[in-house]
Amino acid sequence: MTQPETAFHSLRGAATLAITSADLDEKTALAQTAAIRWQERRLSLRSPLDPPLPDRPGRPAKPELVPPKAVGKRSLHTLPGRVALLHALAHIELNAVDLALDIVARFATEPVPHSFFDGWMKVAFEEAKHFNLVRDRLRALGADYGDMPAHDGLWQAAHSTKNDLTARLAVVPLILEARGLDVTPALQEKMRETGDLESADVLKVIYEDEKGHVAVGAKWFRFLCAREKRDPARAFQDLVRANFRGQLKAPFNDVARAEAGLTPSFYRSLSSKNNSSV
Repeated sequence: MTQPETAFHSLRGAATLAITSADLDEKTALAQTAAIRWQERRLSLRSPLDPPLPDRPGRPAKPELVPPKAVGKRSLHTLPGRVALLHALAHIELNAVDLALDIVARFATEPVPHSFFDGWMKVAFEEAKHFNLVRDRLRALGADYGDMPAHDGLWQAAHSTKNDLTARLAVVPLILEARGLDVTPALQEKMRETGDLESADVLKVIYEDEKGHVAVGAKWFRFLCAREKRDPARAFQDLVRANFRGQLKAPFNDVARAEAGLTPSFYRSLSSKNNSSV
């Protein structure tokens, strides 16, 4: 695969091109190339030549996007069930690539340290790695990304916070990514029980990396709250109520969340088990 090194003039430009690309090999290659060049300090943050940021990421013709309730669930004890799970996971990871790039491109003019962009480009690099790992596993099982319908809820949830960096951090890393910490260990174990050790190993890589992604989100959420003299837990609750539909679902992986800087004081009162306090 050729490295798309000359197609952009800045980090924001590279991130925007990657988001826009409907070719998923090109998208992931652009994300990883931009991350490497940024970490090597071979890119400026912004350029007057940067293309405009699209409202929606580029996507191939398939999968068909349907409402979340139209995506069926199947048993992991069957091959079609494991393929369906991996397909859903590939879709999540693809959205995660675009969301990491979007936070860089959309908020490139925010008054934050350059290390903010270091963190999110590392996330983008790893999300691209995750997508490719899951897609390779799908192909090994005789399937591919696009073979099944998928839902658009992740992008819609994030796009509602496009004008507020603090809200974006609350919704994407601290709700959507943190949810992965809650559910992935059990999925890993179920894959092992079925004898699909290769898929379990892919889930393990994703789980270990996601801890770092939540930590990046928590770090910068706390940074912005401190700058605005806001209590982080209270600010999180207010932003979630204003920007996120539905409730946070227990059970929570309290240990992994706390290691990432997301303590129970943030999310317990928002869970479905605590309706009276919402």
